[in-house]
Amino acid sequence: MTPEMTSSFLLMTFAICTLIIAVGPSELLRIGAIDVDGHFTFKPSDLASVSSDFGMLKSPEEPLAVLHPSSAEDVARLIRTAYGSATAFPVSARGHGHSINGQASTGRNGVVVEMSHRNIGTPEPLVEPEEMYVDVWGGELWVDVLKKTLEHGLAPKSWTDYLYLSVGGTLSNAGISGQAFHHGPQISNVLELDVVTGRGEVMRCSEEENTRLFHGVLGGLGQFGIITRARISLEPAPQRVRWIRVLYSSFEVFTEDQEYLISMHGQSKFDYVEGFVIVDEGLVNNWRSSFFSPRNPVKISSVSSNGSVLYCLEITKNYHESESDTVDQEVEILMKKLNFIPTSVFTTDLQYVDFLDRVHKAELKLRSKNLWEVPHPWLNLFVPKSRISDFDKGVFKGILGNKTSGPILIYPMNKDKWDERSSAVTPDEEVFYLVALLRSALSDGEETQKLEYLKDQNRRILEFCEQAKINVKQYLPHHATQEEWVAHYGDKWDQFRSMKAEFDPRHILATGQKIFQNPSLALFRPSSSSSSASW
Repeated sequence: MTPEMTSSFLLMTFAICTLIIAVGPSELLRIGAIDVDGHFTFKPSDLASVSSDFGMLKSPEEPLAVLHPSSAEDVARLIRTAYGSATAFPVSARGHGHSINGQASTGRNGVVVEMSHRNIGTPEPLVEPEEMYVDVWGGELWVDVLKKTLEHGLAPKSWTDYLYLSVGGTLSNAGISGQAFHHGPQISNVLELDVVTGRGEVMRCSEEENTRLFHGVLGGLGQFGIITRARISLEPAPQRVRWIRVLYSSFEVFTEDQEYLISMHGQSKFDYVEGFVIVDEGLVNNWRSSFFSPRNPVKISSVSSNGSVLYCLEITKNYHESESDTVDQEVEILMKKLNFIPTSVFTTDLQYVDFLDRVHKAELKLRSKNLWEVPHPWLNLFVPKSRISDFDKGVFKGILGNKTSGPILIYPMNKDKWDERSSAVTPDEEVFYLVALLRSALSDGEETQKLEYLKDQNRRILEFCEQAKINVKQYLPHHATQEEWVAHYGDKWDQFRSMKAEFDPRHILATGQKIFQNPSLALFRPSSSSSSASW
């Protein structure tokens, strides 16, 4: 045996011994013996590929194995094995790996179900034009759902800003963008689901069948089951989009206009309402602001702002090419009632698909500069309308100063477009705002771009909200203790815990969320751990 072969043999032996110690020889043999139509992989490179996520905030932890399923039954066989095992090893579904705080991780003694990779047998999106819906595999990316439905002149009603996310992933959270004020989040546009529960049961659910599970899974953070199929409601797809941005120096006027726009009903309204905060000039021409032409960059100094902070309203009007003669007049009428800075109007016109896929183009630019795969200490908050002005004063004009390291989105939504029976949590007001601080950390950047600086800012923002008694709710939530999770869910906690006991009694699923503790993880947790031991 050559030295190289000896070294490889020793490394393999060490890896196997480590796995046996972690889960026990019987569990390792159980996993290897599961009969699936897809396949398991134990290759170090495959394990490494699912050990971290977009956030890059946690130390990578390679799982025991990765399952590439071909069907819901493959997923069910794995979960049934975990459910019947001595340690109830964790199982987590992974879509496009776009979580921020390791939510799709299982630790070193679990199995990751790689949902996004197309395997033999995984169904293609199936469009039913007459019924106006599409059936899609849970790991399908929204960009591929769009491409398939557009072949029939149709499209889903509600989106996320970034399309390279899995259907199951966004439906486990909510799925929001500028259309949510009208159509609600993506979870409000689902007709039916196939779900594999923590017992390994494949259950079909809808408003008429297994209703409790249906609403619980939507926005349920993967706690009650893995979504393997979703039936998504469709509408006729527009062909083109008139995309408009205008600036404001007054936060009160900015929010008044946003709230007016989301209160409009009928056909005569904008189809998308978002906005963002500008605390320094560089942000106008960076990632989210690629809308503005590099040949004509916006100069903040040319616009009067009382206090160095500006606000940008972003709106669109969808239309068909046959309506091109009337869209100008319609947009003009809608904008007459807005109170933006008159000299700050920026307009462009583009294909509908290009508008929806706008962030991906920015992603490619950042990847070319090695600025995409960096830590992303994102913080997403739902802020009640009654306190959004206080948030502006304390955060935008206070904590953030005049430097930030990424876009800051802000836009309102209507609570009546959210189904209260879902597991998603929102503030208890009829209108609330999303505030999304989408920052990127750079190790070789300025001090204000360093990871620890940005994480400390996030901590200070949350502390400010608590001290000011601003009842924010985290979107894409991350909490350290069960006490914090109980506070997050509020009145929904008892139902949430009851559903966990019913559909995942051994706490097998989505352990990376750290809401409930998995038995096998408890075996390796130090006895001196903090209050999180009550998970």
